[in-house]
Amino acid sequence: MDLYQLFKTKTPIIGVVHLLPLLTSPRWGGSLKAVIDRAEQEATALASGGVDGIIVENFFDAPFTKNKVDPAVVSAMTVVVQRIQNLVTLPIGLNVLRNDGLSAMAIATCVRAQFIRVNVLTGVMATDQGLIEGEAHQLLRYRRELGSDVKIFADVLVKHARPLSSPNLTVAVKDTIERGLADAVILSGWATGSPPNEEDLELASGAANDTPVLIGSGASWENIATLLQAADGVIVSSSLKRHGRIEQPIDPIRVSQFVEAAHRSWNSKAEKKSILIG
Repeated sequence: MDLYQLFKTKTPIIGVVHLLPLLTSPRWGGSLKAVIDRAEQEATALASGGVDGIIVENFFDAPFTKNKVDPAVVSAMTVVVQRIQNLVTLPIGLNVLRNDGLSAMAIATCVRAQFIRVNVLTGVMATDQGLIEGEAHQLLRYRRELGSDVKIFADVLVKHARPLSSPNLTVAVKDTIERGLADAVILSGWATGSPPNEEDLELASGAANDTPVLIGSGASWENIATLLQAADGVIVSSSLKRHGRIEQPIDPIRVSQFVEAAHRSWNSKAEKKSILIG
């Protein structure tokens, strides 16, 4: 997959819009307008701060169902994404938590979003929702049935989970790409806000060959220069929130700081390459 074709940059920064609790979730507040208003504000803050793409998640719906979400969640997320698309022209993605890739693919195809994130595409993971089994066969078949070209970004050894088989990162990356047919893979730390280590990123990049490897958690303006030395892009959220707190809305100043730090790291990476080539 060509990241440049999708994001107009070879090293995309993808900001996350964490939706307030949706209908049927335990903390649903009773107003879809409030959810939409917050999502519109966050998407605008991300776009004005200079990110290259946005991914929308039903993050505050915890505790999550492990697979299929309620139809009301699908409907609400569809409406929210369309509202965001009216405000920003960036590529949009969806992550329907915890692992409803089919609903994410359906929404993305209907609203002409560009990509989805799937937490468990292959293998079996022990999670706080129970055992989650990858459904690569169903998802890839469904994408073909829909006639869709929505890209699948898949987590490898996803955060907040432990693999039932041997947690060999190289094997997991290769399986996700070669057997799960992921278009890009995502590497996270052990939990939300925790970064992957540089050694793991290098291992993943080596195993992925030409398939893009994205950082999935824990990136901040302080560590992004180091992390991007071994990755092709980043999905970022917590460090862009006010005071760096996950429950707060996106802070456009923090977005700008992060984007600036990432751009500096690209420039230094490009300089190193030109020196080596020269």
